[in-house]
Amino acid sequence: MAKTTTTYFCQNCGYQSSKWLGKCPECGEWNTFVEEVINRSDDKKHGIKKGEKKALSTPIHQITSEKEERIDTRNNELNRVLGGGLVRGSVVLIGGEPGIGKSTLLLQTALNMKGLRILYVSGEESQQQIKMRADRLGTKNENCFILNETFTTDIFLQIESVQPQILIIDSIQTLYTNTLDSSPGSISQIRETAGELMRLAKTTQIPVLLIGHITKDGNLAGPKVLEHMVDTVLQFEGDQHYGFRILRSVKNRFGSTSELGIFEMRSGGLREVSNPSEILLSQRDEAVSGVAIAAMVEGQRPMLIETQALVTNAAYGTPQRSSTGFDLRRMNMLLAILEKRSGFKLGTKDVFLNIAGGIRVDDPAIDLAVVAAILSSFEDIALSNKLCFAAEVGLSGEIRSVAHVESRILEAEKLGFEKIIISKYNLKGLALNRFKIEVVGVAKIEEMLTELFG
Repeated sequence: MAKTTTTYFCQNCGYQSSKWLGKCPECGEWNTFVEEVINRSDDKKHGIKKGEKKALSTPIHQITSEKEERIDTRNNELNRVLGGGLVRGSVVLIGGEPGIGKSTLLLQTALNMKGLRILYVSGEESQQQIKMRADRLGTKNENCFILNETFTTDIFLQIESVQPQILIIDSIQTLYTNTLDSSPGSISQIRETAGELMRLAKTTQIPVLLIGHITKDGNLAGPKVLEHMVDTVLQFEGDQHYGFRILRSVKNRFGSTSELGIFEMRSGGLREVSNPSEILLSQRDEAVSGVAIAAMVEGQRPMLIETQALVTNAAYGTPQRSSTGFDLRRMNMLLAILEKRSGFKLGTKDVFLNIAGGIRVDDPAIDLAVVAAILSSFEDIALSNKLCFAAEVGLSGEIRSVAHVESRILEAEKLGFEKIIISKYNLKGLALNRFKIEVVGVAKIEEMLTELFG
């Protein structure tokens, strides 16, 4: 007979308690406990089952180190983020906002991986809806099987029947197992079903791709232990008003977490963007004031982005400060540096800043481009469209060095820029004769002003 118990789970970390607590003793968050009724079957015994072998310890010097075998996803951007492809037996969790393109990304990947048997399990869409999306993508794959099921036992029966080489689950929040009596999407169900899929991946060496929902705060829905269980966590993000999508690696046991992939959403699916600068730079015939180009590095990829600034007299009593794609507090800091160290009276001006392309930038090397764009708009003098910047600005007005400066210079040179302004401290050990582009080093904002405006 089944045993029914009431348990309280922390939504943030998955901590379990027999009674409700205001503050979680594990993660310290307040008001995160939810009540769940758990119905555990008596026939579920913990420990070694009949026929199973016990795990034995092995001396570390007797363990052979072999390079993990990877599966080519036929998607260069996805391969880059994964570290070279899918590792056999790995579990990959992909999260993102509703409608951002998670299902499209995985369905398009499944259709492109011809020659591999793939099982696509959907608990949110019917087979007809998935077929309509596949027709829109314009790619056919006879080895791609679609299953509408949320009960894990039936899914495992289909896995035994189809014998897939890759398993895709859309989404983990829709699955449920009969070992628990709680509803699908609850903390205990997510943790239990993810554990079952984890054991499946490790015992059969089938890579499992999971789609996960996110909360209103932007975090993956479910217990935090879900992110600890899987091998790789990818975040699919982007502004729905723009066509660009960024795939970031948050956690990766088989590769770097500093890589990212860039896609463009079109009516026919996601297009890989091998040259990100092509979508982040506006094409205009003549130079205008308030625009500066920054050579930034996102992960390990150098790219050029356009920073746009507008400085005007405050129409109302209190000056407005607005920033899109750039930290507003950092912009206020840069405005204070310009007023204190360089004498520009910006306290009575409205200042608006925008990063073109709809992406958010955290690289400190964009500071100098932001300062240049603000000063260009303040003086109403257009900067050359063949000039770019790559440096951080310190509180005393000094121009600080940044990492990966060579890759930034080479990217600017490849895109036809004629001059790049960097920190003077980055020039040490830099072989300038290697570059066709003019490299200018400055140590203070005043030196940059002389270089720009004479």
